[in-house]
Amino acid sequence: MSARLEVVALPSEQRFGAGDDLAAALLQAATDAGVELRDGDVVCVASKVVSLVEDATRPLPAGDARQARRRLARETAARIVADTPGVLVTETPHGFVCANGGIDASNVPGERVALLLPTDPDASAERLRAEVTRRTGRQVGIVVTDTFGRPWRLGQTEVALGVAGTAALRDERGATDLDGRSLEVTEAAIADEVAGAADLVRDKGSGTPFVLVRGLPAGRPGTGRDLLRPADQDAFRAGGPTAAEFAVASRRTVRRFDPARPVPQTAVRAAVAAAMTAPAPHHTRPWRFLQLRADTRQRLLDAMARRWREDLTADGVPASVVARRLARSDAVLREAPVLLAPFVVLDGAHHYPDPRRTTAERDLFVLSGGAALQNLQVVLAAHGLGAAWISSTAFCAPTVREVLGLEASWQPLGMVALGHPAAAPAPRGTVDVDEVLLER
Repeated sequence: MSARLEVVALPSEQRFGAGDDLAAALLQAATDAGVELRDGDVVCVASKVVSLVEDATRPLPAGDARQARRRLARETAARIVADTPGVLVTETPHGFVCANGGIDASNVPGERVALLLPTDPDASAERLRAEVTRRTGRQVGIVVTDTFGRPWRLGQTEVALGVAGTAALRDERGATDLDGRSLEVTEAAIADEVAGAADLVRDKGSGTPFVLVRGLPAGRPGTGRDLLRPADQDAFRAGGPTAAEFAVASRRTVRRFDPARPVPQTAVRAAVAAAMTAPAPHHTRPWRFLQLRADTRQRLLDAMARRWREDLTADGVPASVVARRLARSDAVLREAPVLLAPFVVLDGAHHYPDPRRTTAERDLFVLSGGAALQNLQVVLAAHGLGAAWISSTAFCAPTVREVLGLEASWQPLGMVALGHPAAAPAPRGTVDVDEVLLER
């Protein structure tokens, strides 16, 4: 191990563009800084200048620039990892997991232009390494770096995207610690550590696309791909059982919403997609979710209120109580930013000659609808949205079908009012599983 490292900023006044000679710019920056490259040196290169030189640009979609970057990140993603109001985390086609697909719009020439990550950072690093070696005769390493956030910790740090001519990992498995115990899992992310060290001598406004790191011990040359964790070893990919339990438990009934915060349609669609993973009888997809427009909502709720008032009055409920119950319902259903009317369609149900099996068949479809509703609300909660499932449509199915022009096979399953919660829900209390998990 080396007992001494040097980290030297190599500023450049050049503003990079497509087709520029990156090796020449690096060597000029070294000359201007009074540095002569030596064998074993490693140069960190900001991925932004690599992308600019390789013309990895894309026009931004119309609209707000921040939202446009999110839309572009979604379009270019291999996988959506986390879609939150604050940030969209995606997996890029390279395999990197980062905010907004690593798409950048700062210090990019032109209006409404976004800069993507280099198409193949390892290839970019190797081309630059080979060209610097050809021009100088020096065997140097290249690390193409970018700024990433990290799970569980605030702040960003530099990481290695592309690596050539230097180590990416130092594998210490099989070695021993100070007490002679065998090391089983230790792999040092050398290239990421080098990238982080480079960021100590520059900031975003310093105009320092290159940083020299001198004194690294020799290691087996690697690539940026060596640092990507395989999917089957990635405990964060699905979060494991604990994350699933937390997601389900985070679903809370929310009846008061913030009217100033619009509900993203992407979240509604994601929740409906999750609802469609519910089990259903006979390989059917019996679920339907009607997202009610303002005029349809008013017509439906007015008709349902008349039907409910008639029922309660026939039950002998005092008029003041009827008015109070209708007002409580209206406060949720009429004021919610989004109102969904869920149904199961019984077209795929099997027909039996006796009431017992016919009822059981219908119940199976309704149970499938309940599973879909749970999935829907869990995913809405994961997107930071609150929801209230209210059973009202189930008590006036003919009225609902008449107002919405639906066939008799459409069975209403209540309403789902949703939006951003007006206040954080109270913490969920502990439950005693033994009360409901019984043996016979």
